[in-house]
Amino acid sequence: MSVNVNLTPYLEAMVRQKVQSGRYSSVSEVVREALRLMDAQDACQASINKPLQQEIRAGLESGAAEPWDVEEFKKSAKARRQTGKQGG
Repeated sequence: MSVNVNLTPYLEAMVRQKVQSGRYSSVSEVVREALRLMDAQDACQASINKPLQQEIRAGLESGAAEPWDVEEFKKSAKARRQTGKQGG
């Protein structure tokens, strides 16, 4: 299969430098490696996004938000902390 790709001057220079470094034997090899890396990055991102999307969905399905009193939360946390110290 033959595919022609237009690159910006910066990207073209980068690809040529990769070949000149000896690490890659051709422009095609550089492009194939870049595409493999892109595929791996996409898979990694998907593995992160899927659980996050599930958590967001669970939150949305849990019902309407309720008012939250920060001072009451602090008092409750302090009481739990004091109870924990007494038990230890």
